Amino acid sequence: MTGNVQMADLKNTSSKGSKILGTSSLVGFAVLLVLAFFLTDPDIRFHPETGEEFGQFDAVRLLYLHVPLISVTYLAFIICAIASAGYLFRRTLWWDSLAHSSAEVGTLTCALVLVTGSIWGRPVWNTWWEWGDVRIMSTLILFLLFLGYLALRRAFESPQRAARPAAVVALIAVLDIPLINRSVEWWGNRTLHQKSTLSEFKIEDLTLFTLMFGILISLLVMTWLILHRFRIAWLEHVEFEQGVQAAIEERRQIDSKENQR
Repeated sequence: MTGNVQMADLKNTSSKGSKILGTSSLVGFAVLLVLAFFLTDPDIRFHPETGEEFGQFDAVRLLYLHVPLISVTYLAFIICAIASAGYLFRRTLWWDSLAHSSAEVGTLTCALVLVTGSIWGRPVWNTWWEWGDVRIMSTLILFLLFLGYLALRRAFESPQRAARPAAVVALIAVLDIPLINRSVEWWGNRTLHQKSTLSEFKIEDLTLFTLMFGILISLLVMTWLILHRFRIAWLEHVEFEQGVQAAIEERRQIDSKENQR
């Protein structure tokens, strides 16, 4: 009976704490949608000479999704790189599981960054995609690098054998993040993106609050996803080890029977 309970607990990726975190994230995300799409003001400005209206209008509401997604994408990939370095130094499954989990979540959020950016760009820049934009392309490269990281892990039957080469790839791929972040300043004439609105303090009041709230909720969601994916990755390691041990034991029994004949 005890063994069955332990096995059931082992296969359960949730806990009381993770359920509270998940519920809080869901409620917070619902509040964020209300703030972003109903309570905050659209971006409407007036030309100082002609008085003509201009701005991003309702398209600016994607700010509250796009920017938080960028923040958690950077963070997830940085966690992956730190965990990868930890694995190369300590060679423990804990670090490898954390690296794998963070990479999967980061790749998902990076894909959403590209999608929301494309949707935002259509009404603002009159194009879904600009191949010459250095920030768009460097973000796409980051996505493809970590997609390759995940594919590399799938190329090995054993999670342990995949850990070392994957860790090296992660440490190389994460170097693209500073290039993305500074691309607007370094190659301003090769991007449609503006410089950081937040760093120049051009937003305030409810707009600033909603953006900060969006980043907070995105962090909660990222934490919840990484937590569950980590437990799944750990179970994959345990299952593989149990399979190896079972195969060894089966082989020993076969050899023992053959020797008795």
